[in-house]
Amino acid sequence: MSATNAQWMSELPRKLWDIPLHHLSIPGSHDTMTYCLNKKSPVSQNESKLLQVLNKVAPCITRPVILKWSTTQALNISEQLDAGIRYFDLRIAHMIDGSEKNLHFVHLVYTTALVEDTLTDISEWLQNHPKEVVILACRNFEGMTDELHQYLVACLKNIFGKTLCPRGELLTLKQLWRHGYRVIVSYEDENTVHKHKELWPGIPYWWGNKVKTDDLIRYLESMKESGRPGINLTENFQYILAHLSGSLKKMTLPNLPYLNAWVRKQCPGPGTKCTNIIAGDFIGSDSFVSDVIALNQKLLTE
Repeated sequence: MSATNAQWMSELPRKLWDIPLHHLSIPGSHDTMTYCLNKKSPVSQNESKLLQVLNKVAPCITRPVILKWSTTQALNISEQLDAGIRYFDLRIAHMIDGSEKNLHFVHLVYTTALVEDTLTDISEWLQNHPKEVVILACRNFEGMTDELHQYLVACLKNIFGKTLCPRGELLTLKQLWRHGYRVIVSYEDENTVHKHKELWPGIPYWWGNKVKTDDLIRYLESMKESGRPGINLTENFQYILAHLSGSLKKMTLPNLPYLNAWVRKQCPGPGTKCTNIIAGDFIGSDSFVSDVIALNQKLLTE
């Protein structure tokens, strides 16, 4: 895997170091951790009862289909960082019969990777890339009690320490570097956010729940004023049942050129229709990450 974008933030033109982070164009990965889904794990309790029943009655048929349609990434966390991803969609869960403090990631099924180990991997990568800044979007929280939220926050503080950027400051890259802040944690649980200054509220995020590329692009255009776009074709259960031999990867890859053409037309900045974080599926399969990073050049002409 090429690491050509491993230090893209530090390699931005100096003029962009003074641009607020939320005005830059930042590439992200949708359902970041699905490269390590556990073939033997139970189906998520948040999924439909029908899917859970099918998985119990005919696991040899259902499980391979679930895995093919729930995998959105092929690169591991370090490879995604090397590729230039700086926004991570981390859907965290505690399995009903899991160990007391073992937190996993989830998308239809649970991951083999543990949250604490993954956060440690990110921290170690950042130590070797001192001017890169990451945004960790912690969300979903299936099966999480107040005690588990506190445990997760303790892990974040222990692993990232003083590199966690406290909420409330709209900082530029230069300011983040000066303070030694490297990690911004977006946390979609309001009660927990209020208790810890190191946590930011959940970042507005929307994605087109569309199977067809044209429908997705129309949806993204109509929604640009109200959030952050995620570039991912999304399956639904009815579509999966009708395409049992397919996969999310087979559906997505042929459409990437059309989606990337839309990406290259976007513009970061302070305007209402400007983009900031753009998250995609199967990053590393094409020019998506480089295209998102290249949008920052448009800020130099303003």
